[in-house]
Amino acid sequence: MRRRPPNKSVPGDPNARYSDLPSPLSKLEEAQKGNSSAAFAGTMARVFVYGTLKKGQPNYKHMINTAKGLAKFQGRGRTVEKYPLVIAGKYNIPYMLNIPGTGHHVAGEIYSVDDQMLQFLDEFEGCPDMYQRTLMRIEVVEWEGKGGGAGEARAAADGVVECFVYSTMTYPPEWVGLPYHDSYDSSGKHGLSYVLRESRD
Repeated sequence: MRRRPPNKSVPGDPNARYSDLPSPLSKLEEAQKGNSSAAFAGTMARVFVYGTLKKGQPNYKHMINTAKGLAKFQGRGRTVEKYPLVIAGKYNIPYMLNIPGTGHHVAGEIYSVDDQMLQFLDEFEGCPDMYQRTLMRIEVVEWEGKGGGAGEARAAADGVVECFVYSTMTYPPEWVGLPYHDSYDSSGKHGLSYVLRESRD
């Protein structure tokens, strides 16, 4: 049974609660405020993926399915803070536990996505019950982003960008004792291959 303390604050904002987690429309509100440090390029949200949605992984097909929205690969990065990345559950699903300062700097890919894709990702990730979408600082390791405007270029040049990340605070306590990974590969030496949704019981 996953734990979900109803009043637990969101890391990084002691006043935020689960009900305050960013909605797909919040990026438009931030853009209207002119917040140049927010994780947006124009009307596109910036998302960091670290698990099965990466290139070469079982669910990458969704990132390139334009029927679900638009996702533009921007580059590769890793979390500025350390987090535990575990592979857990009956279907060997990768989870980044939202415990800053524990684990490793987690590697992943940075995408700019439109509102339709962001809504799809929220549904796909079971947000906010299974995962919660929060802003995290990502260190840019490799940047290929084009056409993002001056703000995008400045962010990449600075080496750190803010991205939405699907991590979880709603996990069984025993997951904290699982092995921590710095990068996810479904076919890795861990031997815990991801089970696709269409193949599950």
